[in-house]
Amino acid sequence: MNICVFLSAADLEERYTGPARDFAGLVGKGGHTLVWGGSDSGLMKVVADGVRASGGRLVGISVELLRDAAREDADEMVITADLAERKALLLSRSEAVVVLAGGLGTLDEVTEVLELKKHGLHHKPIVLLNTDGFYDGLILQLRRMEDDGFLPLPLDDLVHFAAAPADVLAYLES
Repeated sequence: MNICVFLSAADLEERYTGPARDFAGLVGKGGHTLVWGGSDSGLMKVVADGVRASGGRLVGISVELLRDAAREDADEMVITADLAERKALLLSRSEAVVVLAGGLGTLDEVTEVLELKKHGLHHKPIVLLNTDGFYDGLILQLRRMEDDGFLPLPLDDLVHFAAAPADVLAYLES
C-alpha cells in the first residue's frame, strides 16, 4: 500500500519522534511505500529513515522552493512547481493518508484532503495519529462541526483517530 504521510519537517522532542519512528517501522515491515513531502529533515527524516531501515520504499514529492532539503536516496523523488501541485500529487500517488504531528503546512494538507473526501473526490482512508494529545484541539473542533451541523456526513466517515502507531496500521490493513 502507498501511504501518504503529512508531518513536520521540524526537529521535535522524543515524545513525537518515538511514535513516528515506531509508525515508520510498521510501514516498512508491512511492505508498504512511504509517500511523503520528500524532506530529509526533522520528523520527515525520522519517518523516512525508519521506513528505509525496515525495508519499505520511499517516494518523495517535494517542491521547487524546498529542492535543497530533498532526500537524495529516495527510491523516487518528484519535484513540483508549487505547493498545490505537490498536495495533489501526494494524494494521487497514495492509497491512504496518515497525519502525524505538524505545523501549518500539515494542517493545510489535512484540511484539504478532508474537504476533498467530504465532496466525494476521493475515498481514501485518512488516519490522524494523535500523539501525546497533539490533535486534541482539532478533534474537539471537528466534533463541534459535526454536532452543530457543519459536516454533511458523519465525522467517522471522514477520518479515523488513532492513539498509537499500531492502531494506524491495524485500521489501514483491516
